[in-house]
Amino acid sequence: MAFVRPTLAELVATTEADIEARLEGADARTRNSVLGTLSRVIAGAVHGLYGHQAWIADQVLVETSEAENLDRRGATWGVYRKAAAYATGLVTFAGSAGAEIAAGTLLRRADGARFVTTTAGVIAAGTAIVDVEAEAAGAAGNTVGSAPLALVSPIAGITGAPTVVSAGLVGGADAEADEDYRRRIQDRIRQPPHGGNRSDYVTWALEVAGVTRAWCLPLASGPGTVTVLFAMDDVRAAGQGIPVPADVAVVQSYIDARRPVCADVLVAAPIAVPLNLTISGIQPPDAAVRAAVEAEFRDLVLREAAPGGTILLSHLREAISVAAGETDHVLVSPAANVTRAATELSVPGAITWV
Repeated sequence: MAFVRPTLAELVATTEADIEARLEGADARTRNSVLGTLSRVIAGAVHGLYGHQAWIADQVLVETSEAENLDRRGATWGVYRKAAAYATGLVTFAGSAGAEIAAGTLLRRADGARFVTTTAGVIAAGTAIVDVEAEAAGAAGNTVGSAPLALVSPIAGITGAPTVVSAGLVGGADAEADEDYRRRIQDRIRQPPHGGNRSDYVTWALEVAGVTRAWCLPLASGPGTVTVLFAMDDVRAAGQGIPVPADVAVVQSYIDARRPVCADVLVAAPIAVPLNLTISGIQPPDAAVRAAVEAEFRDLVLREAAPGGTILLSHLREAISVAAGETDHVLVSPAANVTRAATELSVPGAITWV
């Protein structure tokens, strides 16, 4: 039988009864008496101890551990929280020939985020391209291509604003959230390593900073071959979670260092295919309800989309129906379940309201 933690009121009553049983003629139920006050003080202290014991019990289990103890549970299984990663990339400087940019030069984005050059450069033919890294780890360091930066301290011979190259500053990722980390620990417990089976490749991909979803396609190109697809929903939110070539190279290198020697592994980005909706007669027809529908739709696609997978029509209708404030609608399109090819991934598309 499960232990039921007594309430504070129950502990007070128990303490009062215990005092009266041990002291003949005592009355511990008078609230402002010495014995009445003492019974409540003792009950309060015991209630706190029960609470601490309940907290300790939660820390023993992966399902309920808090951050610090979750890290300890994960370490027991050899699963470690993914640390925050720094955004890196290239920046173009313009100026007079021979002007030098030293390694360690600080740059600032318009919102105050700072970056530091990791290599030195010299202006030749009017420009120099230098490696930079975000000063602080995290997804906030990712910067789109062509974004202007400013020098924190002027450099003689450098003119204009340094500019991020077209590929952008990429690779920045926040430290892994508790629930994502908890899920990986549970997966490790439920699916122990098997020397290179399907789940191992998914596990390896998810160990890379920024990777939020991964899929393994065994024998995709014939015997001995494995294709791994993955998404980076937080780092590549603007691109619907689809990784760029630099991301693919990082995951490929990470898996190559762990795969069985006989496996021919190809890591690739899934092909994004927008899932568009046409919805008629949404009620009530206001902006708040439409925004709620869009949020539920995106959440559904994030949860259920997979390469070669199917998103059920009934689930699309359900996602619209559970949106806050929605009372009625007609889903015009799609009119059937949506299935993608093996390397295609559904991403949220446009919603047309009619």
